[in-house]
Amino acid sequence: MSVEQKIYGHRWDTADLREVRRVWNTLVESFFQPLIGDNKTVLDIGCGFCHFLNAIKASEKWGVDANEATASFAAPDVRLIISDDLRLLELPDAYFDRVFLSNFLEHLDSSARVIALLERVRELLKPGGEVIILQPNFRLLGASYFDFIDHKTILTDRSVREALEIAGLKLRMQVTRFLPYTTKSRFPRHPSLVRLYLRLRPLWRLLGKQSLFVAEKRTALGDA
Repeated sequence: MSVEQKIYGHRWDTADLREVRRVWNTLVESFFQPLIGDNKTVLDIGCGFCHFLNAIKASEKWGVDANEATASFAAPDVRLIISDDLRLLELPDAYFDRVFLSNFLEHLDSSARVIALLERVRELLKPGGEVIILQPNFRLLGASYFDFIDHKTILTDRSVREALEIAGLKLRMQVTRFLPYTTKSRFPRHPSLVRLYLRLRPLWRLLGKQSLFVAEKRTALGDA
């Protein structure tokens, strides 16, 4: 059994995964699908249990993860690549309309690897394509950022924004306080409560510990 399988097997049981899937189904339907749009070619890097990919409607759905167990969660329409090589050489350049990264960058070994991955994301995106990042924010969390054994690199809203700029991606949207840190926190799990949370932005300011970023691929690195 790989380290990834041990960690995620310990962290999430079957009941947890069922509840988290319901949350993600509602998040996608009520927020991420309108944000991403219809008939897009979508890539999820670090797709894990494929909650996002299985729920999103897209012309093509691709996923990358290091954990071999991911294959048992991916829907038949997900084109899955099992690899820990973040050069992502198997993927076609300038092919994807949207690249999604959820709770992934903090698992990388260094800020240099974060920037390198975002530079690769830029290569994978079509001109005008966008990367969407959902990211725990150390500035809002403090020490609890490291409550998970596989969190390595400290990232805040400001450092993610800087990394995007260095990688040649133009920030289009930032929500510093968006979702709670984890679905094991005070996040409402019933679909009607999730929809209510998404509508009531004052709750974001109260409970939001993860930041949301949407950044666009510039046609050239020097473009404003």
